[in-house]
Amino acid sequence: MPHIPLTAIAAQLPQAWTSQIQAYVGTTRIKVLRMDGCDYPDETHDYAEGLLVLEGEMQLTVQGALVTVAAGELYLVPAGTPHAVAPGSYGTLVILDV
Repeated sequence: MPHIPLTAIAAQLPQAWTSQIQAYVGTTRIKVLRMDGCDYPDETHDYAEGLLVLEGEMQLTVQGALVTVAAGELYLVPAGTPHAVAPGSYGTLVILDV
């Protein structure tokens, strides 16, 4: 099994908020990205999404409610649920597309 240095990979990505697939576990995509304090627009997926903050903090708006996801926490967004990232989110984020 390969060793994947997620925080180092995120730090070297050329652009914030652009995820890069690192691995698959079954059909689940494991992606990493760098959050830079800017917001990210509202989106909805036809699959569930796990948002795991490795470093920093994410301010997530889910159906109009603000949710803070701290380092070491995982937030699960059900399929079909509108969500966006509010300004002030920074650090390393792992996304699990289920």
